[in-house]
Amino acid sequence: MEIESVQLPFGQPVTEAYISRTEPELESLFGSHPAEDGDWKRRAKWLKDQSGSRVSAKSLAAVLARYNRKFNNSAEVHSSIEAIAAGAPVVVGGQQAGLWTGPLLVIHKAISVISAAKHAAKVTGQAVVPVFWIAGEDHDWDEANHAHILNPDNQLVKIAVPRPDGSRTSVSRSKVTQEVMLEAARLLGETLPDSENKRELLARLTTFAKQSETLSEWFAHTLGWLFGKEGLVLLDSDDPELRKLEAPMFKRIMERNDELESAYRRGADMIRQHGYEPQAEVAEDSANLFLFQGEDDEAPGERTLLFKRDGRFVNRRGTVSWTGSELLRIVEETPERFSNNVLTRPLMQDYVLPVLAAVLGSGEIAYWALTAPAFRSFDMQMPIILPRMSFTLVEAAVTKHMMKYELSFEDVAYRFEAYKEAWLKEQDELDIDHHFEAVKQQFSELYQPIVELVSAVEGGLAKLSETNKQKIMEQIEFLESRTRDAHARKHEAVIRQLDRIAVCLWPDGKPQERVINWTVYWNRYGSAWLEKLLEAPFDCLGGHRMIYL
Repeated sequence: MEIESVQLPFGQPVTEAYISRTEPELESLFGSHPAEDGDWKRRAKWLKDQSGSRVSAKSLAAVLARYNRKFNNSAEVHSSIEAIAAGAPVVVGGQQAGLWTGPLLVIHKAISVISAAKHAAKVTGQAVVPVFWIAGEDHDWDEANHAHILNPDNQLVKIAVPRPDGSRTSVSRSKVTQEVMLEAARLLGETLPDSENKRELLARLTTFAKQSETLSEWFAHTLGWLFGKEGLVLLDSDDPELRKLEAPMFKRIMERNDELESAYRRGADMIRQHGYEPQAEVAEDSANLFLFQGEDDEAPGERTLLFKRDGRFVNRRGTVSWTGSELLRIVEETPERFSNNVLTRPLMQDYVLPVLAAVLGSGEIAYWALTAPAFRSFDMQMPIILPRMSFTLVEAAVTKHMMKYELSFEDVAYRFEAYKEAWLKEQDELDIDHHFEAVKQQFSELYQPIVELVSAVEGGLAKLSETNKQKIMEQIEFLESRTRDAHARKHEAVIRQLDRIAVCLWPDGKPQERVINWTVYWNRYGSAWLEKLLEAPFDCLGGHRMIYL
């Protein structure tokens, strides 16, 4: 297998400093670093010593077993759950449930979790279980409801599932009809080119659709099919049974909410003191919890962010409110009505699971830095923060064309349009640019005496003469554009090859992993591409690799 390492921009200065270890004081916010084997061992020991402060291993295993029997029912997964019941720590990573898992980065995160668990087991000398946290509690439907597919002409096609009628609730509570899901699967089949793998792929996804009522369930079935044999355990953060285990932490967050808000503010201040901007909003008077409104509330079923005002908890508009006592009663009686925001989710995850390491993307690492004082405030320690690995899949035809046109990956990512324009210009033996530029310059010079003449006749005609000049210029530029297009058509085959390189490696001006759905590659290569990713050497600093297919 041919692999090439490249460095993509981190996007988040805090993340870059943490991964590169350029600022020890900033690194101390996280409390550990994945490059230090001693930190893995210390964290494993701490988890064992503090086991009584979390959800019991047996209770957790029972909930995980019930959920995975339905969506991820393989022998390897149940062995993983048995290890959790016996006290094994976990490596966890998660993502919002998306259509057919969404962009490739979700697959990369699952692979990072699996590879990191194997690495951790070697370092600590004990079983470590990979866990994928499906963020089904999130309610951003437009982020979850679509997938981008490459059609036979290598054009990106967006397939989306419309939002079901009803309240703005979580993805895991948004019921999608069979007709809608099967129509999405039909569109996928219509979009993908024919291949020897297409029939099985569509049959699997169609079967999973028939077994699902929500995008989260379709997501879970799909991820279980892809990674169940690797022992990857799944959980849905909006699982009512999981919520029951979380109730004591929700109560703790409610009772110590002001203290927690203060801790997040300290975290934001510490980030600023290091010269960075916080990457998550620490909203004024936010309780950092969501509540699903009840039947007697303003918007039944809607996931509502809570704020503190005048001794009560209210929605953002202040149109519905609860007392602290009412919310504590809800925690006791129906904990499934609560869910976390981005700042309390790390605490809840660490309370529910024995987290040895959390696999995070660049943006996630940046906002987790805010939570360091909150962890300490609750007598907890932040787990080892592990940057997820990322990949770009490079097909043989793309490699061939890149070599033909002497294009590097960096050229495609950062200089592609300039390269394509320059290439076309090199083929322009008639020097189209020069001729049209000369004509425009000559026309402007010839026209100037007319402007002066009509202005002398009547001052009001000056504006009309400028308008007339602009219209003529526009006609010249229109002809120039059509001439350029005609010239480009003479080189259509090359332009198609160049555009294929761009759409495959850097679609819509973004990394491949942030746009294209994995079904494109399964359709072309079956499971071979996924096996190559699973075989890639683990990198505790994340990194980006080009995987040549």
